[in-house]
Amino acid sequence: MLGAANGANVNEGTFMRVASLGSGSRGNATLVEWSDGALLIDCGFSVKETSARLQRLGKSGSDLTAILVTHEHADHIKGVAALARRFDLPVYMTPGTFHSRDLGKLPALHLIEAYQSFTLGGLTVEPVAVPHDAREPAQFIFSCAGLRLGVLTDLGTVSPHVEDRYQNCDALVLEANHDPMMLAGGPYPPSLKSRVGGPWGHLSNQQAAGFLARIDRSRLQYLVIAHISQKNNSLERARETLLPVTADIPEVIYACQDEGFGWLSLAPESNPAELSA
Repeated sequence: MLGAANGANVNEGTFMRVASLGSGSRGNATLVEWSDGALLIDCGFSVKETSARLQRLGKSGSDLTAILVTHEHADHIKGVAALARRFDLPVYMTPGTFHSRDLGKLPALHLIEAYQSFTLGGLTVEPVAVPHDAREPAQFIFSCAGLRLGVLTDLGTVSPHVEDRYQNCDALVLEANHDPMMLAGGPYPPSLKSRVGGPWGHLSNQQAAGFLARIDRSRLQYLVIAHISQKNNSLERARETLLPVTADIPEVIYACQDEGFGWLSLAPESNPAELSA
């Protein structure tokens, strides 16, 4: 199930909305828009492919305020530098992520020091440290007009810090990367299986379900299950594992590699079904 129709207009009274250009091992990018700007979290696609996927959502690179980078793996950072140069965009990332790759000259680089929160045009961005096999990875929580949007992928363990920070979100994009049995019997070499399923790799369906069971979901309008492996997971297994902890969530969306998910609009005291129409 995809979200709102691609390119849909922002509903009157909407303060924040989120969409995805694609989610998976072949490329990731998440788009967050609010009343005063729009930012792209990661860019794992070429500039040409990114532009085409933005157009599908009714946007272009010239509409962006900034690019945020979670970490240096190619499926997240491949197109960041080229897109930033093409559209003269500032880039935000941790020092570890920046020093892990030669990105060439960037129009404007803002280093996220010690995971300190910052603001962009009325949007508060909270970086969160996560256990992942990268130099200094970060995931993000966005706050605007009393709303909280959490983006949480690419981590092998839900640490107490992560669990504490991601309480009380109005929308959550959460990784459910693999099914352990499919990973064990899948085509990956043993070293890669160990990495993906290890404490610095990616969350399994069961880990995602456990996390959801432990957090306060009472405000959750939308849950997006993301970064689903095409080789080590299936929608059927993910849904079956997550169903006991998602039945009370108004709308659950499963992101895909080719289409990501369409616009999901957040607003206080709103009916999510109306907002995504």
